[in-house]
Amino acid sequence: MSHEEYMKAALELAEKGLGFVNPNPMVGAVIVRDGEIIGRGYHHKCGELHAERNAFADCDSRGIDCSGADMYVTLEPCCHYGKTPPCTEAVIGHKIKRVFIGSADPNPLVAGKGVKLLRENGIEVTENVLRSECDELNEIFFHYITSGTPFVTMKYAMTADGKIACHTGESKWITGEAARRNVQRERLKHSAIMVGIGTVLADDPMLTCRLENGRNPIRIICDTHLRIPLDCNIVRTAKEVTTIIATSSQNEEKRLALSESHCNTLVVGEKNGHIDLNELMSELSALQIDSILLEGGGELNWSMLNAGLVNKVQAYIAPKIFGGADAKSPVSGIGVPTPSDAFMLENTKVKRIGDDILIESRVRNVHGNN
Repeated sequence: MSHEEYMKAALELAEKGLGFVNPNPMVGAVIVRDGEIIGRGYHHKCGELHAERNAFADCDSRGIDCSGADMYVTLEPCCHYGKTPPCTEAVIGHKIKRVFIGSADPNPLVAGKGVKLLRENGIEVTENVLRSECDELNEIFFHYITSGTPFVTMKYAMTADGKIACHTGESKWITGEAARRNVQRERLKHSAIMVGIGTVLADDPMLTCRLENGRNPIRIICDTHLRIPLDCNIVRTAKEVTTIIATSSQNEEKRLALSESHCNTLVVGEKNGHIDLNELMSELSALQIDSILLEGGGELNWSMLNAGLVNKVQAYIAPKIFGGADAKSPVSGIGVPTPSDAFMLENTKVKRIGDDILIESRVRNVHGNN
């Protein structure tokens, strides 16, 4: 096997941590000797052992000596004490001969220091093996650790004529089952899911992850005037699923009632008649919410875009047409005044999922706010 093939094996392991390691990165590691993988490990859950130490534990459990072996790891080994000891310590202690790394770690506590320490201890280090694939795996972590704000993915499903609902408001279902399963995986990947109060009033959603053995995202409802009904599905299930109601309302009676229903009310300032979204993002970041799947309606989608808070757009397009001059589109608001003012998308990928098409793009930082 080549260096790239060993790194692909480490990447496959890393992906097993999807949804359970946030706000930490997904990391996988394999240990190789004489062309054979002798140890495997990945970061299972935030606060637990990192990938490198799990790979060593795999070897130790079978009495395998790692001395002189190679290690392939998708992210630069950490060199600081956090919830677990530094992985560089374990690599050096197990007398690994060579380390092949996918991504550099932008965490200021690491940021090249891990590589430097390994080399100072006589370990040969090769960097940037399948770097683009390893970087893409942890785009959420890289954004969060460098910006201090959640990575926001705006997701919507629409028809070929750009409608997210019929003129009656009916929207179930636009896409097929395969596309909807993919959305559940995105709910697992992101720490939180966010919608506006309009979505709650119109659809009474649950906003949970329906994958077997999955993890429900934290539910965030943007509700400026605290209109959320106490008998809606979100409030009724708040004891089982962590729920945050972001509001500017000073209605103490409603807030108390929500608290008694196990909802967490987060009061933020008001801006242009709505909650201050930039302030909200700062508050959520302080709660270690590293990523948000934005499944809001057109108004919230526009407000988040206009505030420079959207990093990625996922547009699911179904091969059907609704029509209707008053049927809703995925982004509303006032809109941009001219084509040159458009929010530009880049690094676009197109993927067929069942009968539907997923177009995924990053938002270009033309407005300087992301």
